[in-house]
Amino acid sequence: MQILVISGSARVESNTRKVANLGVKYLSELGADVTFFDVGHDILPLYSGAEGEELHPTVQKLRDYASQADAFLILTPEYHSAMSGALKNALDFLGASYFRQKPVSIAAAGGGGKGGINALNNVRTVIRGILGVGLPQQVVIDPADLTESGQLADGADKRFRGVIEELVTFTKAVSASKVL
Repeated sequence: MQILVISGSARVESNTRKVANLGVKYLSELGADVTFFDVGHDILPLYSGAEGEELHPTVQKLRDYASQADAFLILTPEYHSAMSGALKNALDFLGASYFRQKPVSIAAAGGGGKGGINALNNVRTVIRGILGVGLPQQVVIDPADLTESGQLADGADKRFRGVIEELVTFTKAVSASKVL
């Protein structure tokens, strides 16, 4: 089971990246083979649909990871009530051929309170538009949920692990149905 984790924050000191790294760890503990794409480190050109754009090495890397993935875990911060522009740009380089009938779990690293819900709704709309199977559970991780050592407080950890476990369960079910 191959799962692509996409960290959708371009910030250097990103809570989204910290949570994404925990996602990689938790997925690996459950037996997944995990690839990681970080829009803050794997810098993509601005999507324009121009001919030859797909030849950019970082675009090829993202597309290679996505084509091998059986499922996705997508994490985003919330900027102005939406996902980050960097994440949207990455998703624009993919599309339905990479997501069709594949499970997708989502999480946000919010700014506190209700920050993150709008970003998750925005991601969910895009996932539906590119024919991914958005799974029901989602989680917002507030800054107060992250410890200084990069771990999650108990309640947030339980919620995030629930999202991860749901993704693994659905991915196994989809993979098993393809064998039949």
